[in-house]
Amino acid sequence: MSGLKIEHVYKRYDNEGKGKKKKVNDFAVKDLNLEAEVGEFIALLGPSGCGKTTTLRMTAGLEEITDGSIYINDVRVNDLEPKDRHIGLAFEDYAMYPPLTVYDNIGFNLKAKGVSKEEIDKRVREIAPLMQCDDLLDKMPVKLSGGQKQRVNIARAIVRRPDLLLMDEPLSHLDGKARQAMRTEIKRLINEIKCTTVYVTHDQLEAMSLADRIAIINFGVLQQYGTPAEVYDDPVNEFVAGFIGEPPMNILETTIIGENDHFFFTFANSNLKIQVPERYYNVVKHGFKCKMGVRPMDVLIGGPDSKGTPEHVATFENLGDERRIGIRVGDLLLMLITEDETRYKAGDTIKLEVRAEKTHLFDIETGDRIRSN
Repeated sequence: MSGLKIEHVYKRYDNEGKGKKKKVNDFAVKDLNLEAEVGEFIALLGPSGCGKTTTLRMTAGLEEITDGSIYINDVRVNDLEPKDRHIGLAFEDYAMYPPLTVYDNIGFNLKAKGVSKEEIDKRVREIAPLMQCDDLLDKMPVKLSGGQKQRVNIARAIVRRPDLLLMDEPLSHLDGKARQAMRTEIKRLINEIKCTTVYVTHDQLEAMSLADRIAIINFGVLQQYGTPAEVYDDPVNEFVAGFIGEPPMNILETTIIGENDHFFFTFANSNLKIQVPERYYNVVKHGFKCKMGVRPMDVLIGGPDSKGTPEHVATFENLGDERRIGIRVGDLLLMLITEDETRYKAGDTIKLEVRAEKTHLFDIETGDRIRSN
């Protein structure tokens, strides 16, 4: 049984401009298909305006579906009211009731549905320790920090024992340290309650650390749906490759040349040459133009005996546990990450090596991944 199934879903907004004829906009969501198993945690990831929140709101019943079908636990919910979909909602806006205590905020929806006081008390006191807010039950919302409010917000969503938990940017109002702590708490919580969960975010670190699978969306179109390892190691196109990873993948335009039965990536206004992996020999030729992608951690500083290409340091960042170095390649910047504790400054020379087997090829026009045949 599927916890969630989205089949050929479209969403289009019709707007009427003032004094103008009715205008039909492009689709906000276009032919979206994805499926989550019962108990699976999936993340909808993409830039602002890509359609991820619209997808979540259609799943919740807060937006009408232009076309397609949505199923929760194999039940088609297109025509069901939000209250009948057995879902829990946690949004970035905490939206707590100021006159009510934390206890009453968590139990409010149960009370509205006519659940007995005894059952409400049982559920609230079961869920509060899971979200580490059992010591807050008698407090008023005004006395809570942002992180505490979000824990209460999530507790209120899951106290209903939903078939599907929907979370829309729940950590966006928190600072960096609080976000990291809440990520850990959410991961622990989902592992305990085993509820099918859809988590909307534009933060790829959140998606990578929390989700079992990630649906990456751009301009309303699903780009790739896979595990964190799949979207990181095997991106289907340039957009996914550049969106996943921090810092993002280096993507450089290249002209491939053939020399002595080998092929090499070359770059305009640069002496850098990188050998093309043999697996691509059946799809490239001398003069072939494409884009080469390589992760910063797969660009290395060579030792004294290295045969790597000497290059000048353009930028240097010391982040404590790692150093980030930028190398000018023509008009572009090639980033590398190293644990080497040497401090560099602009103009220093290093020998640059690249794990050629870790490189990816992308079509210049379409951005699609070029794979070996």
